Amino acid sequence: MERSEWLAQTVEEIIEPDLPICDPHHHLWDFPTYRYLLDQLLADTGSGHNVVSTVFVECSAFYREHGPDALAPVGETEFVNGQAAMAASGIYGDTQACAGIVGYADLSLGAAVDDVLKAHIVAGGGEAGRFRGIRHAAGWHSSDAIKNSHTNPPEHLFMDVTFRAGFARLAPNNLSFEGWNYFYQIPELTDLAWAFPETTIVFDHFGGPLGIGPYEGKQSEVFAEWKLNVAELAKCQNVVAKLGGLGMAICGFKFHKRETPPGSEELAEIWRPYVDFAIDQFGPERCMFESNFPVDKVSCSYPVLWNAFKRLAKGCSVDEKAALFRDTAHRAYRLGE
Repeated sequence: MERSEWLAQTVEEIIEPDLPICDPHHHLWDFPTYRYLLDQLLADTGSGHNVVSTVFVECSAFYREHGPDALAPVGETEFVNGQAAMAASGIYGDTQACAGIVGYADLSLGAAVDDVLKAHIVAGGGEAGRFRGIRHAAGWHSSDAIKNSHTNPPEHLFMDVTFRAGFARLAPNNLSFEGWNYFYQIPELTDLAWAFPETTIVFDHFGGPLGIGPYEGKQSEVFAEWKLNVAELAKCQNVVAKLGGLGMAICGFKFHKRETPPGSEELAEIWRPYVDFAIDQFGPERCMFESNFPVDKVSCSYPVLWNAFKRLAKGCSVDEKAALFRDTAHRAYRLGE
């Protein structure tokens, strides 16, 4: 949904406007209730911060209407690669939007998913193109108050033998995996990471610390369990962490229900326990700030979001900031290769 008037109530001066940023997690879609395409993305990335590149992550948009069901998600990669080519032309500015593309393939196809992975690679421009990885979301809960992931996963997806047979095809195709799940599922992602040490796994949105449904009002209990799970996951050196996504309504902070949106100081204060712990466990060289736009736009504007991240990184060194805001993302997604 469009919330531009609401977001416009909170305006801030840009902090460290020259700091180069790679936004490693955003979406593009054209749904009946809301459109977010290249123009809208570039309006956000061009709103004051120095966003030099971005990575698109799948969101079930622009699937092929015809052909085998397994190949339908390749249509999303075809579309996004076209948007990336538009951005790369320079006509729309210097931001290399969608320089990396993460798509969806049903890894539960087992080894047969290899054909889908290769089709994505071709759709992204071939071996030297933009396609970088797969997200097969695993968020699952029995409560009706918590929406399961858009891929409609079964419980314990990451532990499924056939899913793992499909997962095993990622590394041979030089592809990473995007791990999106809820906080109590982090141990299953950890098990997956130990089983496939040669595959880069990106830990999305702090692992989904929930604050709705049965978890509403239980932030302290959730945070305690989350810390234990994250500490174990961070021991897997093939895992890198995305620091963002806490603006989603499922996290329970209820920013979206206010008369005016929060400012960056308040966001930084509320998010600091998660950010500081993640950086402490993974190290800056394995962490990257992300926008998760337009999903997190429900809570704050793009300029305010990145101001909050810069406040959170205030005590970091120059090299640590470079890692958190650009270099970790460029390395994880092999941008510039």
